[in-house]
Amino acid sequence: MPTPNILQKILAQKTLEIAAAKNTISAQELQARIALMGPARSLRDALQRNGLSVIAEIKKASPSAGVIRENFNPPEIARSYINASADAISMLTDEKFFHGSLAYIPQIRPFTPIPILRKDFIIDRYQLLEARAAGADAVLLIVAALEKAQLRDLLRQTRELGMEALVETHTAAEMDIALDAGADIIGINNRSLETFQIDLATTEQLALLAPESVVIVAESGLHTRDDVQRMIAAGVDAILVGTHFMKSPDPGAALQAFLSGRGEC
Repeated sequence: MPTPNILQKILAQKTLEIAAAKNTISAQELQARIALMGPARSLRDALQRNGLSVIAEIKKASPSAGVIRENFNPPEIARSYINASADAISMLTDEKFFHGSLAYIPQIRPFTPIPILRKDFIIDRYQLLEARAAGADAVLLIVAALEKAQLRDLLRQTRELGMEALVETHTAAEMDIALDAGADIIGINNRSLETFQIDLATTEQLALLAPESVVIVAESGLHTRDDVQRMIAAGVDAILVGTHFMKSPDPGAALQAFLSGRGEC
């Protein structure tokens, strides 16, 4: 079981990783790559279509579950999600704690017609440059990992790079901070990043605090069709699901079953 200060451990590691990355590839080089790229695809638009939208996640492991998928082939998984009509793909890029890699994004970008979200613990503008240069269309910004001014700055910088941000919250106070910062896509994480305990009531309670203009994404702890129905009743626009799909031999089939009501996810 992860210790209560897992978020602090992750952020400390992230600071070291960013410093090392800056010594390997300069921000100027990343900006040069970005200048040659086409426009990013809109995550917000993808999640505002009729019905419940799904962000399907690709991840090998997590601090709470350990290794989730031994047979891990990101391009193969991405294709299965696309064929199952996922609305967006979330790619875990944290290496130490989630066994991810930024390199997975350019592996799937050439054949992926839907937005790609870089899911990581972003605390520095350099990571935004990395994300866009790799081909990400959006990034995750976690309120619990950032100071208010940091969040505001990173949100602005994300948009300046042509990307969008999914701003993650877990409490009413964090929802207020996200709204004050100008977030228009807000994730509600049912899992506490301090204890890793899950409570679906988190989304049910916090979704009430957001104006209709904000796209709401329910994250974590969604394992059955009943769970999905609870999120629909709570008024969310989209759900982000990873662990269940990763545990399935065929992630795309699991996504289809999840949405059609065939069995449990």
